[in-house]
Amino acid sequence: MSDAWDPSQYEQFQAQRRMPFDDLLAMVAPVPGGKVLDLGCGTGSLTAELHRHCGAAETLGVDSSEAMLGQAAAHTGEGLHFERADIAEIDRRDIDVVFANASLQWVPDHPALLGRLRTMLATRGQLAFQVPANADHPSHRLAAVVAAEEPFATALGGRGRDEHLRAVLAPDAYAEALDRLGAREQHVRLQVYGHHLPGTAAVVEWVRGTMLTPYRAALEPELYEAFVSRYSEALEAELGSQRPYFYAFKRILAWARFA
Repeated sequence: MSDAWDPSQYEQFQAQRRMPFDDLLAMVAPVPGGKVLDLGCGTGSLTAELHRHCGAAETLGVDSSEAMLGQAAAHTGEGLHFERADIAEIDRRDIDVVFANASLQWVPDHPALLGRLRTMLATRGQLAFQVPANADHPSHRLAAVVAAEEPFATALGGRGRDEHLRAVLAPDAYAEALDRLGAREQHVRLQVYGHHLPGTAAVVEWVRGTMLTPYRAALEPELYEAFVSRYSEALEAELGSQRPYFYAFKRILAWARFA
């Protein structure tokens, strides 16, 4: 899936996508001279802000996409560096802040994932993450519906590419998991971000940069474009052709500090 990421497509809605980042960053206490790990750093611009906010001596941004890391390289320096790594496999120790903005949804089994991230933290380490919780919105739900239609179902082996939507837990489940892991302090909330887009067609461009990426990776280019066209039709049929369109996007933000 890493080769399917398109930084320019992703950053079409850069201002809207950074809103939850800003809210998550505000939860994190600075760690002057500490070590920070950013899981799913993307193009690196927000990782640079995380590095400055924390006052860290060392911040490592990791991503599985070479295209994204190609953009991130421009931010390297002064204790900030990047490398290619899979969130499901990375293992570090004595990290003061593990930060993940809209990336953990790509990894299954979140109770186990949070347990592994907990082992990476130093004493009084912080874990902060944000995940989309919009699986019930037509923009997300209809992709699986279209994936079940032909010719897409055969090309996809009869399986959609929405595992990342099912990986996200309910807010209270995250709170309970963090408590079981020994969080001394925590804050978990569900927040709705309202985005005023030019029209419903803009929603398609939004999800092409994120949620549809696994379909782009799995389908041949011509079939993927046909998939997007059919998805667009289904989305307009359900939402109507609204101009402008208010896109209500739910996200879960979570922060915890451990002993």
